[in-house]
Amino acid sequence: MTRSNFLVSLALGIILSACSIGQTATADDSTPRQMNVLLIISDDLRTELGCYGSELAKTPCLDALAAKGVRFDRAYCQFPLCNPSRSSMLTSRRPTTLGVFGNRTWFGTENPQIVSLPKYFRQHGYDTFRAGKIFHGGIDDAKAWTRGGQDRYYGTGATAEVPLRRLNQASAEEGLGPTLTKAQRSDRWIVLNGDGEKSGDYQATDRAIAYLRDAGEQPFFLSLGLSKPHSPLEAPQQFFDRFDVDQIPLPVDFAPRPTVPDGFPSGSIRPKNADLFIGRDASPQEAREMIRAYLASTAWVDWNVGRLLDVLEESGMSENTIVIFWGDHGYQLGEKGKWSKAGSLWEQGIRVPLLIYDPRVRGNGEACPRVVESIDIYPTLINLCGLPADDQLEGRSLSPLLSNPQSAWDYPAYSVWSEDGNHVTGVSVRTERWHYAEYYGRGAGAFLTEPAVDPHEMTNLVEQMEYAQIVNELSRLARDHTASHRPPD
Repeated sequence: MTRSNFLVSLALGIILSACSIGQTATADDSTPRQMNVLLIISDDLRTELGCYGSELAKTPCLDALAAKGVRFDRAYCQFPLCNPSRSSMLTSRRPTTLGVFGNRTWFGTENPQIVSLPKYFRQHGYDTFRAGKIFHGGIDDAKAWTRGGQDRYYGTGATAEVPLRRLNQASAEEGLGPTLTKAQRSDRWIVLNGDGEKSGDYQATDRAIAYLRDAGEQPFFLSLGLSKPHSPLEAPQQFFDRFDVDQIPLPVDFAPRPTVPDGFPSGSIRPKNADLFIGRDASPQEAREMIRAYLASTAWVDWNVGRLLDVLEESGMSENTIVIFWGDHGYQLGEKGKWSKAGSLWEQGIRVPLLIYDPRVRGNGEACPRVVESIDIYPTLINLCGLPADDQLEGRSLSPLLSNPQSAWDYPAYSVWSEDGNHVTGVSVRTERWHYAEYYGRGAGAFLTEPAVDPHEMTNLVEQMEYAQIVNELSRLARDHTASHRPPD
């Protein structure tokens, strides 16, 4: 599949329109037109992309989007698990505000007054379309969409039980394919026939393409949710062939099973993996093969994104469409013996890819080093589209950083984890220099790292006297953030 239109547009440069934020001029410059939004989400994708410095990844389409727009180098999710992370981003509320700490809680059960991001755009005259996984499986905000909404199966709290038959139906409607057991997810990947035409992600991309080709004059909010590289890892054979398994290095802190590093609290690593190598050790060779499958699945995600962006260019709508690419949380690929995201407050677990292209902003083509959060996406989009501000949102508009990616921005990023689904048992505070995490209940303790000089987070500085003031300040922030949500002493 050619990427010529998208890559040529990058080579030719970006044509900025002389119009105000929220609107772009039409051909005769007489009537301003509302900006469209294209939101693309990938599941379980860490910053393993060429544009983020990966020497292994092969992601030319996303790399081109990053070069065309603004790449956020320090973007963090609010919870390293699908539903809590997506619920936070799509409502611009923190998990501690929503009370969403697991994959079976509908945010609207306890917060019926909250308007989700796509519903807000629908309320303001947009055609809203969903293809693939946007909210978590079985927890769609059906009334947010003019097209593509799905019946919600969860919605009575974290203990709601849904038959596997209904979850499989929900997965099929999202383009995810059948639900697999943990045993099925842990020991295999899937090589798809052809270009993967029968798979959920291919078909979801096709539905998004069909919408673009059929789009009318009404402004649109189009969301494509790709389920990969979530397990089971899958891609057509051609994407596996791009990687030589014998040339794939293991992480410097690789271990055959989840292993707490010396000097770190035991709560920092869950004793069992949740996605891959469940209940068994990973040999070095098996680990390399699994990393190759992850890279192949990521390359296939990139290819599907490219298919959609090609059509956006062909449609003539690229200059009045804001494009956002976001990963819902990070992932560990054998670092410290962990093969999942669940419970990971390490950099690999909470740092996410975030790319924003708005053809009108001055910062296009630059990288932003500031610490930002997933909850910032909602207020950013309504600000860029000129919609009324909502002072109940907990995120901040990133518009100043899109204009000048080097602007001052001194806000920490908070991420939390809940081991029991009811209380916060771990919290991360990330500043530009420091990464601090504190754990409560089982495995209580804290760590402080300086990722710029310790990128693999191998040394815990929390007990060193020269960092006592920093530890005290960050611990205060962590405890203020989790007040009334920590487990009882």
